[in-house]
Amino acid sequence: MTKTPLLGMTLAELKALAKSLGMPAFTGGQIAQWIYQKHVQSIDEMTNLSKKNRELLSAEHCVGTMPHCDAQYSKDGTIKYLFPTESGKQVETVFIPDQDRATLCVSCQVGCKMNCLFCQTGKQGFEGSLTVRDIMNQVYALPEIERLTNIVFMGQGEPMDNLDNVLKATELLQAEYGLAWSPKRITVSSVGIKNKLKRFLGESDCHMAISLHSPIPEQRAELMPAERGMSIKEVVELMKEYDFSHQRRLTFEYIVFGGTNDTPTHARELVKLLKGLDCRINLIRFHQIPDVNLHGADEKKMESLRDYLNNHGITTTIRASRGQDIYAACGLLTTAAKEKLQFRNSK
Repeated sequence: MTKTPLLGMTLAELKALAKSLGMPAFTGGQIAQWIYQKHVQSIDEMTNLSKKNRELLSAEHCVGTMPHCDAQYSKDGTIKYLFPTESGKQVETVFIPDQDRATLCVSCQVGCKMNCLFCQTGKQGFEGSLTVRDIMNQVYALPEIERLTNIVFMGQGEPMDNLDNVLKATELLQAEYGLAWSPKRITVSSVGIKNKLKRFLGESDCHMAISLHSPIPEQRAELMPAERGMSIKEVVELMKEYDFSHQRRLTFEYIVFGGTNDTPTHARELVKLLKGLDCRINLIRFHQIPDVNLHGADEKKMESLRDYLNNHGITTTIRASRGQDIYAACGLLTTAAKEKLQFRNSK
């Protein structure tokens, strides 16, 4: 019999489950504490539940954490984990230590529908959205969970395309019975999807990161088909309706392609597009992927673009590239080859 996982359930759901099994509602709170604060791997470890209640719970349920099935280690300390999902697929997650910070880049889908020209995940195609358990498992099955300081939803997939599950996962991360994290420690990225983006901004206080990559609509549409669904101008106008001047932060991610989006014209258009918006820009080095005629910009071009934007009032930094030697850097995550290998091995 397949057991129902407890990981991914909210406190209200766990209390309702406890009551349905004839236990006091407060038992649901105890279960939540064991899973989300003490990180137990089995129901037997929940020692303040009676043996009878543990047996009752174990009959049809399990904690639900699934250990990683592969790990790759970069020379810079970055670790890329491969986690199984409920659907039998696999997903990549990247742990990035940096002095007193440790960031986890989590995925929300296997593959992606957005098909951005420069992204390896998009080349994989879309294979399904992750469940709340799948998302939370990347955190709770992480060997380095105690070291985490930040989580970014910048792995495989488009968070707004799996919005309900992403919102529930961020709720669990912030809950008092969970990690009890401030939303300032969580950043969710998006290419911009109509209605979904507005809903996320209204229902969450997490930091927002927008994939920009070109301020020129026609060019952005070539790089990112999502521009045709919600233009970057519409995204910016929506952002102006929210306050990013205090604790909540708005960042625009900008992969710099040599000779493509690093010209003085692009710099001027960026200033014009983002005028009056409290935001920052992250310039990101492009990592070559097969069969794509785009190239990274040289360091001088990136520094020139950064300096121009800073001098025109937009806080801009060049993001340090991490994990490139294990294909863990921005835009390189894919499980397509692993899925094919898994299929061949199962035949």
